[in-house]
Amino acid sequence: MLTYIKLLRLIFDKKYGKKIAKVLIEKELTLSTAESCTGGLISSLLTDISGSSAFIKCNFVTYANEAKIKYLGVKKDTLEQFGAVSHQTAYEMAKGILENTNSDFSLATTGIAGPSGGTKEKPVGLIYIGIGKKSNNEIKVFKFNTNPHYPRVLIKYIFAQHALRLLANNMEETNQ
Repeated sequence: MLTYIKLLRLIFDKKYGKKIAKVLIEKELTLSTAESCTGGLISSLLTDISGSSAFIKCNFVTYANEAKIKYLGVKKDTLEQFGAVSHQTAYEMAKGILENTNSDFSLATTGIAGPSGGTKEKPVGLIYIGIGKKSNNEIKVFKFNTNPHYPRVLIKYIFAQHALRLLANNMEETNQ
């Protein structure tokens, strides 16, 4: 269980965003995001960092399936077969934003922040995070679950911070 102090640190932690910014600025690389369940929170956290205009290329909040199809190239069949909250959709979101913006990296999120919308198979607190890298045309998707009883806004912050941590770690691992 997260304590009040840990919650505040999570909400206001800029560590991963700053780490991402440092790498992207130093290497003159760009990032674009495609957010669904985080509703632009990742974009907001990144643009809170001074100098973010040097690396942010484009950010979409594609909450509706129609937006995922129109702006990211997610296939209608993918959404019908696997749903908006799925490994496959996160993959296509990360791939679509990467290709459509010609960015060096992409970050995509799709999940269920609750308190409604969850099912036994896809509970509240589930997120899929897609990370794309142009240099090797690689898309990785990660699945994460958090406590479904947290308030919606807290779940969104947990999702956003987890996505930023994964991106920072993957950028470090790939050493682009």
